[in-house]
Amino acid sequence: MKSKQLISRNIEDFYNKASEETRLEKGMGIIEFERIKSLIEKYIPSTTSKIIDIGGGTGKYSEWLARKGHQVYLVEPVFKHLQIAKQRTNKLKNKFQVKSGESKELDFPNKFADLIILHGPLYHLQKKEDRDISIKEAKRVLKNNGIILGFAINYTASTLVGLLNGLIHKKSFFEMCKSELTTGIHNPPDDFPWLLAEAYYHKPEQLKNEFINQELTYLNTYAVEGMAWLDKDYFTNMLNNKKKKNLMDLIQITENDSYILPFSPHMMIAVKKTKNGK
Repeated sequence: MKSKQLISRNIEDFYNKASEETRLEKGMGIIEFERIKSLIEKYIPSTTSKIIDIGGGTGKYSEWLARKGHQVYLVEPVFKHLQIAKQRTNKLKNKFQVKSGESKELDFPNKFADLIILHGPLYHLQKKEDRDISIKEAKRVLKNNGIILGFAINYTASTLVGLLNGLIHKKSFFEMCKSELTTGIHNPPDDFPWLLAEAYYHKPEQLKNEFINQELTYLNTYAVEGMAWLDKDYFTNMLNNKKKKNLMDLIQITENDSYILPFSPHMMIAVKKTKNGK
């Protein structure tokens, strides 16, 4: 019996060709992984809690949370990632559960989780109504006073990369950037097959509104990489302890600066479910 296609075939094909498993082990991925862990730590309850990692890929964050003693559930639509995640959890004493599924239809009861992490859904769902359903579902399975942490790609991300490395002058790349800047819709051009598959790139204020519209209480928005990655010798300097400290300090003192936020390729929003939000 053939399994149901949970996400766009373009996205599935992209992840089958790319390696999400090794992405966080090189280049920007290393900094992204460490920085996101530090952001999540701001909201992890000190006691053992139920955490759902939605779109958590191969389970690197789920493993990290399970090692901290939490009861973790990974929900992921990509078959390849599920297989790797199962191998990962089998090596742990405190195993995390691996579930095939996607954000619009969560197989959990109401008011189940203390913390929900939306890793991929916000940028892999191009239609606003699909993102709205995903946020509503996350809210449904969240306990009162529980937290949702949502990760999004900034609408400026490709444009900044294009400006830094000259790709902005390639016609197809520039057309892609114009679409992202004006509509948020990202589709990789045929001559750039290595770029992320179909996605949605948010403006910070719009990201905030999508959660507020679901009667969730806004807490904060954080820059993941901030503008530190614009350092012309970024990767070399991140290997130097003193220079790395300067860059990390820069990220931290500007992480909630709304004027600087668009310079960060990724951002994290934190919201809370209050009783008044139903």
